[in-house]
Amino acid sequence: MTLARLVAILFFLCCATAARADAVDDALAKFLDNKFSSTEQGVNALAATGAANAPAILDALGDNRLLIDPVAHIIVYQTTGDDLINAKTGEKLSGVDADSFKKVRVNNGLRSAIAAAVGALTLASPDPQKRASAAEAVFKSRDAGALAALDAQLSRESNPQVAEALRQARAAIVVLDPKTSSADRVAAVTTLKARGDQDAQSLIDEVGAKSDDPAVKTAALVAEAAIKAHLVWLNVLQNLIYGISAASVLLLAAIGLAITFGVMGVINMAHGEMVMLGAYATFVVQSALPPSFLQYSLAVALPVAFLVSAIVGVAIERLVIRYLYGRPLETLLATWGVSLILQQAVRSLFGANNRQVVAPDFMSGSFDWAGLQITTGRLWIVALAILVFGALQLALRATSFGLRMRAVTQNRRMAAAMGISTGRIDMFAFALGSGVAGVAGVALSQIDNVSPNLGQGYIIDSFMVVVLGGVGNLWGTLLGAMVLGVANKLLEPVIGAVLGKILLLVFIILFIQKRPRGLFALKGRAVEA
Repeated sequence: MTLARLVAILFFLCCATAARADAVDDALAKFLDNKFSSTEQGVNALAATGAANAPAILDALGDNRLLIDPVAHIIVYQTTGDDLINAKTGEKLSGVDADSFKKVRVNNGLRSAIAAAVGALTLASPDPQKRASAAEAVFKSRDAGALAALDAQLSRESNPQVAEALRQARAAIVVLDPKTSSADRVAAVTTLKARGDQDAQSLIDEVGAKSDDPAVKTAALVAEAAIKAHLVWLNVLQNLIYGISAASVLLLAAIGLAITFGVMGVINMAHGEMVMLGAYATFVVQSALPPSFLQYSLAVALPVAFLVSAIVGVAIERLVIRYLYGRPLETLLATWGVSLILQQAVRSLFGANNRQVVAPDFMSGSFDWAGLQITTGRLWIVALAILVFGALQLALRATSFGLRMRAVTQNRRMAAAMGISTGRIDMFAFALGSGVAGVAGVALSQIDNVSPNLGQGYIIDSFMVVVLGGVGNLWGTLLGAMVLGVANKLLEPVIGAVLGKILLLVFIILFIQKRPRGLFALKGRAVEA
């Protein structure tokens, strides 16, 4: 490279830098008017400069952190750490009070323009996630000013997912532009059809309503029909996921009831309060632990909730229920009274207001999978339900306690004749069922309000699950929870939540007329007698 060429390049760079600096100054000057129209012009002009500090300035404007001094012609922005930065020079100001400046006014229209401008600026970010988010922002804003930036980035994009997001953003702009050729608009409709979500459908509906081009209108009608059919199946799958989530909650709430009801034949109306105690145990654990251990609170809360509910369950069995065996009506009334006592005791200790339980970071948020919205917390509850079910199966099948409990369930008199202490089995079975209900309370504390009435919303559904699946049969409880949970979520969008529950209740009544022992009836001489 010759010296003359090097000098020419340096001169060109200096001129370009000076021109960009002048453009930034002109864009910032528009903010000094503090009028919505001038501010919008400043947003677009600043985004067009591509200045390195433009995203920070625009973010500050959107968060009401951009400050001006119209008299001194100074523009600063306040960082999240309350530092003041000169928007023109990037220097940190010291000894200056933010109260001496005036905030630049922002409305909803400006916020949309800011989001589009930031999106266009971050299209060239080295982070693929930021580029994808920027493309999504442009898709929603449909800012025609970002078309050049989209084309430039699309020509050099190497990430397939980001490239598709860029094509979709470009299609959202092109498809509504009547100056674009018919072929390009039809291709844009095809791109939006491949996206296949609600936003794409709304955009294609708009195209079909406004376009006078027959080819574009036909393509829009075909794409609209395809997207609607896709969304119908997507909604069905989404409701299936919701149903599985609801079934996992029902399984956790009902599986402990299946144990106590199956072994002792006790209609325990206080079972919901065991769930409630588990939720309050979670609240107490989180309150007692220091904030730095919040992420591990559930690991402590699970055994604590199990023990608390199990101990209360033993007390109920020893003090009340063991005197009422063989008298189902009296047991029902007694346990209902116990449930009222427990509710009032919790109200006296913690108050009647709802208590907040914070979900750990790993249970917060959601993610998209093939167009389906999956909540992380619900996913962990499904995993917990599977873990609890597997642990109970192992305990009942592979331990001497499980063998004795199954013997008492199938033939109490024969088990007693063989030397099994049925009273002790009853006590430990009730403790096990109550403890599992406490674990259910830990799970419910993450998705429901922790209040004295928490368990009341699940006790009826729990009995329905147990009756449908078969008393004392864990596999029946699992299947019953799946049937009720999934069916309820599939019926809700069609006939509503209330009518859906009524229809399921009628179905269960008719079903137990034909199969009084449920889907999986227990076998044994005493049971079959």
